[in-house]
Amino acid sequence: MNKSIRALENFIFWSRWLQAPLYLGLIVAQGVYVYQFMVELSHLVHKIGDLQETEIMLVVLGLIDVVMIANLLVMVIVGGYETFVSRLELQDHPDQPEWLSHINAGVLKVKLATALIGISAIHLLRTFINAENLPDRLILWQVVIHVVFVLSALFMALTDRVMTATLKLSEKH
Repeated sequence: MNKSIRALENFIFWSRWLQAPLYLGLIVAQGVYVYQFMVELSHLVHKIGDLQETEIMLVVLGLIDVVMIANLLVMVIVGGYETFVSRLELQDHPDQPEWLSHINAGVLKVKLATALIGISAIHLLRTFINAENLPDRLILWQVVIHVVFVLSALFMALTDRVMTATLKLSEKH
């Protein structure tokens, strides 16, 4: 093969490492969410005697929301790095996430879509709990957006399933 073509191909393959700083940036963003979680938890603990049950529930749902976004960040950081940059070599590590052993771009997309649905559901639950203080139009749009997330995830999962079946079929022939 031509040396310049081989050099170009090696350079293109090396370019995947340009994503590494992006994943490091997401780790910093996760640190921001940890800080936000601790601030909100501190406010909850300090104001516990002054809050009504509904207010406590809204704050706790906010904490759950932060945790779910942090989980989403972990999936993107670890799964994305493993899928697009380099293997993590965690086969014998006792804390290796179960899902990491069978991750690929399709599985990662479906997992991310599912996580987004969970986050959207938490937002929707917070909205329903606080519905009397919100305009109907806002509630309607949040429901519509949530349904769009659900439908998108279903179509992504269906597409991944069809692609996987097609690959298995082509491997047999």
